[in-house]
Formats: sequence, C-alpha cells, structure tokens
Amino acid sequence: MAKKVKNNNHNYDPVFAHFKSVDPIIHDALLKVDIKRWFDRTQQRTSSSDYFVAICRAIVGQQLSGKAADAIYHKFEHFFGGSYTPEQILRATDQQVRDIGLSWAKVKYVKDLAEKYLEKQIAFESLDSLADSEVIEELTKVKGVGNWTAEMFLMFTLLRQDVFSHGDLGLRKGIMKLYSIQDPTADQIEKIVAAWSPYKTFGSIALWQSLEK
Repeated sequence: MAKKVKNNNHNYDPVFAHFKSVDPIIHDALLKVDIKRWFDRTQQRTSSSDYFVAICRAIVGQQLSGKAADAIYHKFEHFFGGSYTPEQILRATDQQVRDIGLSWAKVKYVKDLAEKYLEKQIAFESLDSLADSEVIEELTKVKGVGNWTAEMFLMFTLLRQDVFSHGDLGLRKGIMKLYSIQDPTADQIEKIVAAWSPYKTFGSIALWQSLEK
C-alpha cells in the first residue's frame, strides 16, 4: 500500500533530503512551503461514510474557485442539516439540490454517488488499503468523478505521498514558472516529476504554492 503523510510531529527531513538530491529547483520551492498548512487542514478519514462526504464535497466544488466552492458546500451542508447521509441526498428532489447552487450535472453526480454507496458498488470501506491506481479505478465509477478528483482524494483524504495529477492546470503552470519552460510536453513533465518519487505529493504542493506569489 502507498505511504500516507503523517500529520502529527512528522519528520519531513527525508523528504527535503530527497528533493535536495534529485531536484534542487523543487527543493528550494519546498523550503518555502508550510507543509502542515496543506495536510493538517484535512483530518485523516477512517470510515467509509467520511470518504463518501469527501467525494461529495469534491463534486460540489468541481470547476469552482475555492471561495465559491466553500460557499455552495456550506449551503449544501445547511440544507441537509450538517452531517448528511446518502439516504438524505436521494430523498431530496433534483430541484431542491439544484436550488442549493449545484448545476444539473452535479445534481446527477451526487445522486449517482449516493446510489453507488448504498448499493456497495464501490469499495469505500477498503479504499484506505488499496493501491493508488485501484482507488482511482473505484472512484471513477461514479459519474462526474474523473482522474483529477480521485487524485485529489488520494492526496488530501488518504494522504498518499507519491501522487502527481498530470491533468491539473495549476501543476502545469507551476512547472512552467519554476523550470522556465514555456509550453512543456507531457514527456518533459514526466521526466521532471519521475525523479520526485516516492514524494510526488510534496513536489505538487510546492508547485501549487509557487503560484501564490
């Protein structure tokens, strides 16, 4: 099973030593990162219902800015009374969920997620023990959940250390900025990122944070 990032008093020295050895550029960027800011904001989830909520929130926030996603998800939680269940989502009419602020497509997606959860079509109870590729295979059974959403789940819910999302525009922009490559090809990106293993998640975070300046 892939390694997780441990939040509490974790020694990140091996991570920094690895990047210093294989990629000085990303090492310098990582020195400016508050790693706890990224990982402590998401508590490690331990139950299938927590995983359900994490995916539901990811669907609600797709293609939205952070503030807009948070605002709509707050309405979503408020409508269902805070702690919600798949049964509650399925009992709500499509129009009620749409009125919260979700697109019609997202209404279908969260209901499909709820149905697949209740019918046990996805191995939510064992996601934590699956390999990264197997987690992606399971989660992408849900309508509206693609590789990107599954990869974010791996990084910030399962806290896997060796994940890079090739479909993430921010990561691409980060590579363009830090490595001064105007229009990197998939092969160029892969060549850079391959050296980061087994700590690709940390390199990804360094790229994202480099764009905040």
